[in-house]
Amino acid sequence: MPEPILTLTTDFGLADHYAAAMKGVILGICPRARIVDISHQQSAFDILGCAYTVAQAYACFPRKTVHVVVVDPGVGSARRPILMEAAGHYFVAPDNGVLSMIYARQKHRIRRISQERYFRRPVSPTFHGRDIFAPVAAHLAAGVAPARFGPPIRDYLPALPLSERTGDSTWAGRILKIDHFGNVITSFRADEFPNLEGREFSLLAGGCEIGAMARNYAAAPPGEMVAMVGSGGYLEIAIGRDSAARRIACQPGAALELRLR
Repeated sequence: MPEPILTLTTDFGLADHYAAAMKGVILGICPRARIVDISHQQSAFDILGCAYTVAQAYACFPRKTVHVVVVDPGVGSARRPILMEAAGHYFVAPDNGVLSMIYARQKHRIRRISQERYFRRPVSPTFHGRDIFAPVAAHLAAGVAPARFGPPIRDYLPALPLSERTGDSTWAGRILKIDHFGNVITSFRADEFPNLEGREFSLLAGGCEIGAMARNYAAAPPGEMVAMVGSGGYLEIAIGRDSAARRIACQPGAALELRLR
């Protein structure tokens, strides 16, 4: 049997013990697990940005990988822990929309995690990553069937809105994420706005207006902000060898507007 793979995505950072504690719990239950860090540097409390990160990364892993996702500003509240099966993968996360970019586009089944015998005891009201999500994921990777963790539900949080049409030729969106290079990833899916290279458009962000497309970063004129189709299938704002985010001075979640002429 191949070693089970578990991935971790959190906003815990690397300076504290939180991520290591989750790994210790997993290995105590499933010593054969191969643990892969997708990221522990998600912006604190940034559910939508984390949803984007996980949606981009999970499909690169083998089927049956267990993905643990913990950006959880509602920890200890009435929000539910859930287990999702989608695209041949398993996801363990809070029901706060952090998986919504996957279940909005993939067939899925979601269960409420209710069987407390799979939890670590005692359960801290402030660290469900260690006491609920990590042990449930470890038991799942060790072979416990998904149905053992709780019943299917249909009233989970709807997919988070990414963009909406606001006029005949205008759309409102937001910044999903700013990557390590300062590229600004927008919530506008490129396949919903085809052939922008041959059209007049304006992408408004933080008082800046972008009206030119480039096929890749090297094609961006020095110092000029351009839009392009990123590897994740969303429109990005970039500057060749520079940070578009610094020029725009906006944070994730900031409003954007796309106008077609």
